[in-house]
Amino acid sequence: MARTKRQYRHFSKAERQELWRRWRAGELMADISRALTRDENSVRVHLLATGGFSPKAHKRSEWHLSEPEREHISRGLSSGHSFRRIAAELERSPSTICREVDRNGGRAKYRCVAAESRARAQAHRPKRCKLSTNDRLRRAVASKLQHLWSPQQISGWLKLQSSEASMQVSHEAIYRTLFIQTRGTLKAELYDCLRTHRRMRHGKTARKETRRGQIPNAVPIRERPASVEDRAVPGHWEGDLLAGNQTSFIATLVERKTRYVLLAKVEAKQTDVVIDALIRQMKKLPVELRRSLTLDRGSEFAQHARFAVAMDLEVYFCDPRSPWQRGSNENTNGLLRQYFPKGEDVSGYSQTELNHVARELNTRPRQTLGFRTPADMLNEALR
Repeated sequence: MARTKRQYRHFSKAERQELWRRWRAGELMADISRALTRDENSVRVHLLATGGFSPKAHKRSEWHLSEPEREHISRGLSSGHSFRRIAAELERSPSTICREVDRNGGRAKYRCVAAESRARAQAHRPKRCKLSTNDRLRRAVASKLQHLWSPQQISGWLKLQSSEASMQVSHEAIYRTLFIQTRGTLKAELYDCLRTHRRMRHGKTARKETRRGQIPNAVPIRERPASVEDRAVPGHWEGDLLAGNQTSFIATLVERKTRYVLLAKVEAKQTDVVIDALIRQMKKLPVELRRSLTLDRGSEFAQHARFAVAMDLEVYFCDPRSPWQRGSNENTNGLLRQYFPKGEDVSGYSQTELNHVARELNTRPRQTLGFRTPADMLNEALR
C-alpha cells in the first residue's frame, strides 16, 4: 500500500504569538504543545529556528509608504492621474511617488501587491553580528568559552582588558551568535562549553525544593550576626554537598566575601565522612579565614558540633527549603556543574584533581566581584 504524504500545518499568527507568550513566561514545551494542540516536536522546531529568542515584531517607519498608500497609487495610475496629483492626495512628495513607481515597473506594470512584497523583502536586514566581522574578537570569545567562561564573564572581562569598542561585545550578542546557528560564526561544539549545555534560550521555570532531614541542636540562620550578612570581613563560609550520581558526592565550601571555592573529596554521604573531609580542607586555611559556616539541613551535616569544636567557629543552618539563604554556594554549585554534570560518577576524581578545578574556578572573573577573580579578592583581603 502506498504511503500517504504527511501533511504539516504551519502555525498561524495567533498561534505564534501565543507560543512565544507562553515561552517567555517559562512554560515547558510539553505544556505549550498541549495548550496549542500541536506536536511537541513542531514547537521545538519553531523555537530552534530563532534559538529560543522571541522575534521582534516588524514595525514600518512612518517615512515609508504603507500598503493602503500603494493601493491608492495603483488606483491613481489606473485612472491616469499624474504623480503630483497622487502625491497631493497622499500628502507625500511627488519625487517619492515617482521613485516608487519607477522601481516597480513604471506606470504600465505597477501593482500594489508586487510593490508591497518587494518593499518587505528589501526592508529585511540580516545584519551581520559583531563576532562575524571581527576575527580578533571572535577568537578571544571562542578561547574563553573553551575554558568554560560564561558569556557574561567574557563580556565583563573584555571591558576590563580594552577600552576599544571593537573589542567589546555584550553577553546577549554571544548567546545569540551561539543559539542562532544560521549566523555560522561560532562553532556548534561550543554549546557544550556553556554551563547548561542548552541549544536555545529558556525561560525561568519554578522548581520544587526537596524536603531535608532534621539536624539536632542546629543554630538557625536568623541568629547569625549582622556582620556575616554585609560580607565586610572574609572568613564566613557557606557549605553544601554536590551530588554526582546517587552514590558519589563532593563537598563544596564558598567564602561569602570573595566567593573563593574549596572542594573536598568525600567517599560517602555519612555525616562522619563528610565532616572529616571538611575539617581536612578547612585546616589548610589561616585562622583569620575561619569565622563561621552556614549549611543546609542535610543529614550529612548532623555532626556539625564536632566540626565547630575542631575549627573553633560558629555553624549556622538555613531554614528548611530555603537554599537561597546560601546564595553564593548555590550559584557556585551551578558553575561546578560544568565540570561535574548531574548523574555523572564523581567518585573517580582525586583530591588533586578537585583542587585543580577549584583553582580554575577561583581564577575566573565573577560579575558579582566587578569581574575580578576570587583569588585576587582573597589575596587583597588577606593583605
